[in-house]
Amino acid sequence: MKKRALISVSDKTGIVELAKELDALGYEIISTGGTHKVLADAGLKVIGISDITGFPECLDGRVKTLHPYVHAGLLAMRSNPDHMAQLEKLGINTIDVVVVNLYPFKKTIQKEGVDFAEAVENIDIGGPTMLRSAAKNYQDVVVLVDPADYKKAIDEMKAGGVSLDTKKYLQYKVFAHTAVYDSLISNFMAQRLGITFPDTITLAYSKQQDMRYGENPHQNACFYADELRKPTSITEARQLHGKELSYNNINDTNGALELLREFDTPAVVAVKHANPCGVGLGKTIHEAYINAYEADKISIFGGIIAINGIVDLATAQEINKIFVEIVVAKGFDEDALKVLEQKQNIRLLEMPNINGKRDGFIDMKKVYGGMLMQQGDDKLFDEKDVKVVTKKAPTKEEMEQLKFCWKVVKHTKSNAIVIGKDFKTAGIGAGQTNRIWAAQQAIEHAGENAKGCVMASDAFFPFPDCVEAAAKAGITAIIQPGGSIKDDLSIEACDKAGIAMIFVGTRHFKH
Repeated sequence: MKKRALISVSDKTGIVELAKELDALGYEIISTGGTHKVLADAGLKVIGISDITGFPECLDGRVKTLHPYVHAGLLAMRSNPDHMAQLEKLGINTIDVVVVNLYPFKKTIQKEGVDFAEAVENIDIGGPTMLRSAAKNYQDVVVLVDPADYKKAIDEMKAGGVSLDTKKYLQYKVFAHTAVYDSLISNFMAQRLGITFPDTITLAYSKQQDMRYGENPHQNACFYADELRKPTSITEARQLHGKELSYNNINDTNGALELLREFDTPAVVAVKHANPCGVGLGKTIHEAYINAYEADKISIFGGIIAINGIVDLATAQEINKIFVEIVVAKGFDEDALKVLEQKQNIRLLEMPNINGKRDGFIDMKKVYGGMLMQQGDDKLFDEKDVKVVTKKAPTKEEMEQLKFCWKVVKHTKSNAIVIGKDFKTAGIGAGQTNRIWAAQQAIEHAGENAKGCVMASDAFFPFPDCVEAAAKAGITAIIQPGGSIKDDLSIEACDKAGIAMIFVGTRHFKH
């Protein structure tokens, strides 16, 4: 039988070069549609798929390769005499190489305002079927779905034949590819149907980076990106300077970006070990940075700085006075970039869409043997739920500071307490096993600066001890969800100390 290769690709990267190599090795080339034209225009002798099947392409190209002459040629086991005898009787030639990649479904559904019918029309049927047939018969068919594998396959063919190990690897690539493809389709349809938590779930992620190690040097790690990732994601940041990002770098930067998105005015967020350590707002980015730095001059060392604007020269000069791991910003002035690049170990990330809002996301957490999923915490609180529960109401200025601290505490590990004033944090208590310790940590860190601050608690006060600590420190107003059976005790303690307190009815645990 003649050696034959069937080529039908959407991504035509390197396809002419591959086809010429196959032609030189004595393969007849079979092709379809646009691929046939590209190869023929390159001077290659190409057999149309209809010449093989004896049946014209029909239904606007929906049916081209779905034919026994194609699939019998792919699935016949060369070592099985009965299979080969049947092919001979039916006049069917084997197909020994398959080069296929699929209709661009992902590209289609990422288009703004894509129509459902257009998306469905870009679901490939014949391509996945050919790939699966070829991959099932991996011993006899070389199947190529990724242009990155073309050279390896050709090199082995020239050396005498593609090895069994390589064929198994190519088989794996096929089923991984079609699994991702089907995942994109099912998730798109679930989204259009408003199904948030389907009965079964498949997720499509592509490898971004192999890492030196994970959270600790003895843990191997890798970074994957959602196939349908958004431009506001850390996966889309462009690294301008510095060494490769680590596992902890990416996790901490993501946490910084989550908090940064809460602010529409110039804001700077400093993060250490996934917790904010200093947050500042200002009329300018420079002023916001100074406020964030002064909030905690110690913890910012070796931390991550997220900035929702363009880093100017003055801000860069301030940042350059200390050691930080990462600066991620909307952009960098040319002069600022020159200053920051003087430090070899600092990583600079540019995210033009850093201010972009998320259109709903699902938060996932892997547990041993399973997965926890929840809707992302996109809510701050509803204004209609705000209740002044003390005799004293917050002033307008205190209310603005309470909202600021509430945004910060939302992104701080529970149990969490944040105190601040003048749109900068003064003390942050994070990840404590009881709330009074979180309050004491925040107050102790603020020191004398605690006086005149407001306080935010991510969950209700189970006892009045946090209010009592706040009163001693000079806190003037408190924001918390409310809802404890002992709320009255905290309200009474506030009234006694002359502290204003509001309940907002929304809890922000972060575990």
